[in-house]
Amino acid sequence: MLTVDFQRFRVTPGERIMDMGCGAGRHAFELYRRGANVVAFDLDAEELAGVEKMFGAMRLEGEVPAGASAETVQGNALDLPFPDDHFDKIIASEVLEHIPDDMSAMAELLRVLKPGGQLAVTVPSWLPERVCWALSEDYHTAPGGHVRIYTRAELEAKLKATGFRVDGHHHAHGLHAPYWWIKCAVGVDNNDNPLAKAYHQILVWDIMKRPLATRLAERVMNPLIGKSVVVYFTKPAQPAKAAAKETVDAV
Repeated sequence: MLTVDFQRFRVTPGERIMDMGCGAGRHAFELYRRGANVVAFDLDAEELAGVEKMFGAMRLEGEVPAGASAETVQGNALDLPFPDDHFDKIIASEVLEHIPDDMSAMAELLRVLKPGGQLAVTVPSWLPERVCWALSEDYHTAPGGHVRIYTRAELEAKLKATGFRVDGHHHAHGLHAPYWWIKCAVGVDNNDNPLAKAYHQILVWDIMKRPLATRLAERVMNPLIGKSVVVYFTKPAQPAKAAAKETVDAV
């Protein structure tokens, strides 16, 4: 289940791309299939071990174009172990809401992205997330849980203040918001609730079969209750301060 729209976040084979906070690796796997040189980065060593195994399985099954590469790197988002201007593109999906010092993480993303490079950030949408917080304290107070609820305006403002340019947005996973509301209402760890189980089966069917009916339904639901908001950014080819100074010098 991909959150980033790869029609908007186009991948060219051979590009060096980081999936920052990759988790189980869903976006990293798609990047690898598209021929990128992928770095799957996360703090969780156990998650990375699973991602590494999947990378190996993809190679064995012939799912990877010639020349593509993939590696896992463990580390902290506040101190990325990469040089300046290192990546052509970066995805940071469902991770910034977990980081107390989010603007330091944003500064690191800017540092390691090449000038002109593209960043895709996804976070939980404000309204669906607010409902989840209201229904269940356990949803967001578990260790490593969500520490904030972003509005899109706040997310864009913080990344603009960091130095990025905003390139547009969309919402995703409208079908998933009601599922999480049900889970929060009945208990996030209550996997035996009949309603939650039934809705989960619908989501699995949708992901596996991609029927037209649910595609159309989600297209309508996404702008209203999409579980995630996706915002696209670019690191300017020339830092704003430097550009302003050159303009002044020229005058």
